[in-house]
Amino acid sequence: MTNELSTQEDQSGAAKRRAKGEFVRGVSGFRHAIGDPEFPPEPGRYHLFVSLNCPWCHRVTLARSVLGLQNSISMDVAFPNRTGEDDPVGPNLWEFNPDRVATLTGQGLPECTWETGTGECLRLAKQIYQREGSHEQSVPILYDKVAGRIVNNESAEILRMLDRHAAALGGNQAERTKLLPESIEAEIDALNERVYVAINNGAYKAGFSSDQAVYAKAYDAYFETLAFLEDLLADGRQFLTGAKFTEADLRLFPTLFRHDPVYYVRMKLNGARILDYPHLWRWLCRVYAIEGVAEASSLVHCRQGYFGRSWNGVVPLGPLKPMSYPEAYLHPELSDQGT
Repeated sequence: MTNELSTQEDQSGAAKRRAKGEFVRGVSGFRHAIGDPEFPPEPGRYHLFVSLNCPWCHRVTLARSVLGLQNSISMDVAFPNRTGEDDPVGPNLWEFNPDRVATLTGQGLPECTWETGTGECLRLAKQIYQREGSHEQSVPILYDKVAGRIVNNESAEILRMLDRHAAALGGNQAERTKLLPESIEAEIDALNERVYVAINNGAYKAGFSSDQAVYAKAYDAYFETLAFLEDLLADGRQFLTGAKFTEADLRLFPTLFRHDPVYYVRMKLNGARILDYPHLWRWLCRVYAIEGVAEASSLVHCRQGYFGRSWNGVVPLGPLKPMSYPEAYLHPELSDQGT
């Protein structure tokens, strides 16, 4: 990759930090790129393994959608809850099994698929890694169906290579959409850094911490950054860097999409709703209205994935006021009603 990205957390003293109650995200191990000699950009060659619950996967599914790559990059979707203690291979593993029943709906989730990328109908993402001698088990995975190899499993890098090679990969919107314009690349990188630390990863720092002080620090940084973004948008700009949707918007969207209906409760980020920030709310609705964005994730999967793996597996049904989500994202005017 050509420039440094906010792709991973500092791993220094990770074991001790985890022991003290801090959530420390691990490091992705596959860092090849489309465009390397062994991975040429070709339509129909690449495949994605994702979960629609996962915000890191959401980055990639968004890029696939807004760049018009749905027909040229195939995709398998895991069930939002990972395996349980009774699984013969083990717990906490991403599973491709459309026959699983969601507690929220009492039925299967139509977006879920069997595994088709390897041609072996593997059940677990872990097994895709095991074919290459790796012990990793995360999603997203960018996979080369011709070479039968994992290309990359770092979402920030995957979305940039999809953007860089969109036309060669068969994207039908490549001329209209450029996620990383060279003229504002430095501005986008600076926004990405702040958003990653305080918002994207910060939500997990707050929600998965078992230490009150670590939680409070992450909570404060999260809402301070929401206030910064609200002020940024207050000058009338449509998107974070101006008139056009860019990678900065794409990377912020998955977290704010989840905030009101999921993170407000699950990640203990109950200081405010996005609906309470008028400029951010209208921005969120504006991004949601972009062609392909609404189809790139699912709040049913998000609710099921975050709450369905809690201690009792019960998934909250709300919020219902001022209306249900994601329908609320079709109504930018809600932020003007003092709800």
